[in-house]
Amino acid sequence: MNEKIIIEAKAYEAMGALENYLKNSGIDKLHAELIKIRASQINGCAYCINMHTKDARALGETEQRIYALNAWRETPFFSPEERAVLALTEEITNIKHGVSEKTIEEATKVLDRHYISKVIMAATIINAWNRIGIGTGMQPSL
Repeated sequence: MNEKIIIEAKAYEAMGALENYLKNSGIDKLHAELIKIRASQINGCAYCINMHTKDARALGETEQRIYALNAWRETPFFSPEERAVLALTEEITNIKHGVSEKTIEEATKVLDRHYISKVIMAATIINAWNRIGIGTGMQPSL
């Protein structure tokens, strides 16, 4: 970590509370890891990619799906629910004008509105962690 830039303990505590919300929200644990990996790929956070690919593997995620995650639209490896989760994640991560009506319409075909809300929060939380990781120069360990 960059010794010149620190995040105050109370800020980490607040982020921890968000993580605790997510952990207890009922979101599928593998969905949460896919969200974290995909957003971290988009943002270029090596620390978070390293951490969450390990976490996903521990949950039983396959190497094939992890390797193909950045091209998920081009593969048959992801379920309709996972595709909805990944599309929402990408639009939250690359937010410009909100989540598109098309993405919400597709998501509501396979996810209820409460689950969509949880996905949006998961994407928001990992995007904040990515900015902390990149902003403070966090590096994955070997």
